[in-house]
Formats: sequence, structure tokens, C-alpha cells
Amino acid sequence: MLLPRLPDPVPPARHEIAVSYISRLATLHGMDSQTLWMQATRPKREGASRRVPIPEQLAALTGRNVHALAGALPELRDPLPDWAMFRHATQSGCHLCDARHPGGRVVRLLPHHTYVCLRHGTWIGPPDIDHPAAGLAQLPEVIDAQRRHHVLVRRYGWEAAYDAVLTAFMLCAHIWADGRLPGEDFHVWHTWDSRTYALIPYDHAAKSYSSYSTSKLFAAVYPEVIGLAPLIASPYWRQLACGTTTEQSRFFAEVGKRVTYPYRKKEHGDAVAHWAIADAWRPPSTPLTTYTPGQVRGKLSPLHASRAARHANSVKWYSRINRNQGRTLLFHNHLKPVLLRDKTPQYVKWEGTVWHSSRTDALIKEEVARRRKELQDGAARLRHQRTLHEGSNGSQPDADHSI
Repeated sequence: MLLPRLPDPVPPARHEIAVSYISRLATLHGMDSQTLWMQATRPKREGASRRVPIPEQLAALTGRNVHALAGALPELRDPLPDWAMFRHATQSGCHLCDARHPGGRVVRLLPHHTYVCLRHGTWIGPPDIDHPAAGLAQLPEVIDAQRRHHVLVRRYGWEAAYDAVLTAFMLCAHIWADGRLPGEDFHVWHTWDSRTYALIPYDHAAKSYSSYSTSKLFAAVYPEVIGLAPLIASPYWRQLACGTTTEQSRFFAEVGKRVTYPYRKKEHGDAVAHWAIADAWRPPSTPLTTYTPGQVRGKLSPLHASRAARHANSVKWYSRINRNQGRTLLFHNHLKPVLLRDKTPQYVKWEGTVWHSSRTDALIKEEVARRRKELQDGAARLRHQRTLHEGSNGSQPDADHSI
């Protein structure tokens, strides 16, 4: 039996999750969100506690057709989308966009390539503690980087763009953390420091950087990240990166045109050279986890106390004089898919994984050469077996001609 239409069926926000939309509808009509959730959902499978929305019931509640609702709510689409195309964690979006949608907090499931709201020029960034989206009026290059990011996705596809952008974030984080070059010449980390001061100003009243969030550090490097990403996504440049010494020199020279490179003495490690040696020949990295549609209860989860405590500690850390923003990015969960690209060796502490991502010593070169040879030998055997199989099929006489 279909539910009766609500008096004020506000529309869903783009990429909003179903529990967020149903919760807003319940709040606007003075209803219990859990009751409305139970009426508009069903168990994901028989006996399951996780519930998923029923498109026809939501259509009856709101007076909108299922097709229109599915355009905004990914969980209503049929067939369901490839969840790997979206971030695994839900988050708030642009607070100016959310102001158009009454009834409470708007929680969205955003695609990997959404970092900036182009309509309002605000930084959305990777999932972080809920803060109003940062305005980018003083940093138009960050807004323009989002447009170039869309071009990257259209040209190479979401998988290659996803890997390229995260890898570029990781490389820029290493450059920001370890960039130590003498002289007074321009270095890219000076630009990143300037953007950080604009995004996270000092609060003299509170005597701290109260507007700090790690997500804003990603905004500081985003333009250079999108400048590097086409090199990482392009099959041509990837082939040069893992090619001969001359070909690698061309790749490194192109990197040097887009960011400060080399950024420190080679003997201390080089994340760009490590990627060229160990990762350029691999397929693009994929998300470690994907979003699971549905929910057990019809209420949005509040901010966990442990996350709030971690954020408070981060604000205190950022207020220190000797802070290291690049290292903070390397320890953020957003970069795990590319830092954990190499499953071996497994380090006890995350510091080991970060250190491994800039190794260029003889041992890592020997290990990579061995793995590449094993891969090439396996591909050669597969081609040989396929040739033998095709040859044996071609030698069999046709049944009609053998009569």
C-alpha cells in the first residue's frame, strides 16, 4: 500500500543519501524520522537489519516520479551505480547549496572528482570534520583547478583520473613535507604556505587557528595537483616514466615545469622517482572500500566524540610553530589507496609506509625489476597458450566437410 502524499514534499539535494532526505521530510512535517524511515524502506534482503529505500513509496510521499528522485538520490537508481565511482564515506557539501534545502543537515555521497562547488566557489574537499565549506574568492586558481579536473575525467575516465589525482596529492605532500632547497629562488611550497594562511587565518580572539581542518590543506595544493595529474593519467607519460634513463629524464623535466623538482637531495629519498620506478607500470589504483547503500536506523549519525577530540588535537598541533602540513596530508585517510598500492612489505607503523613511498635505493629497484620480469613472463606464457589453443582449434576439420 502506497503512503499518502506529504503536504510539503521538498525536493532532494543532488547526491543526497536517502536517510538524509527522509529525515528532512520527517522534521519538516513534525514526524518521527524512524517511523517514516520504516514506512519508506524495506530490508535489503530477507532477515537483514540494513534497510534500503523503496522508490515507489518515496514517489508517493513526495508526488515526484521515481526517475526524478533517482536523478538526485543515487540509492534509488536502477540499476544501482558502480559505488566505486563515489567516495566510500558520506559528507556535507557546500553550505550555500544546503541552505536551499530546509529540514536539517544535508548529507551527500559525492563522486571522487568533486572538490569544489563551482556555483558558489567553495571548497568541499575530501571528507573531514563538518565545517562550513571554505570560500575560495581569494584563490580563483583553486576554482579553475576543479574545471580542469572535470576535463581530466572526461579525457581519461574516472578510474585513471582517480588514481592520477590521489597520486599527485601524495607527490605534492612529499614535496611540501620534505622540500629543502637552498637559495632564495621561488619554490612551490611557498605558494602552498600562502594559500594555507588565506584558508586558515589566525583567530586572535581565540588565540588559535579555530578554522583549521585538514581538508583545507588539500585545497592549498589542489591547483598543482591538477597540473601534475595529466602526466600520471596519460599512458604516454607513464611509459616514459618507467622507460629508459633518457625517457625518464624527459618525464622528470616535465614534472619540474609544474612543481619544484627535484625538491631535495636524491640520497634522502624521492617520491616522484619512486613512483616512476615502482608504480608507473602498474594499473591505476582503485578505492580500498566502497559505499554500502542503506542504513539500519532512520537517523543521521552524530559526530563521534573521538573524531571531535582528534580534531581538537589537530588544531593544537597546527598552532605550533614547527608544523609540517605535507606530513599531515600523508597521514590522512584520503591518500591511503595510493600509499597502500604496494601490498608488500607491510609496515607496523604508518611512518614506514610513508617512508617506503619515497624509496629509490638499490633494493627497491631490484625488487621492482624482479616483479616486472615475472609479470612479463606470465603475459608471454599466456600469449603462447592462447596461440596454441587457436592453432589447435583451426586444425580441426569442419564436421560438414568430413562426411
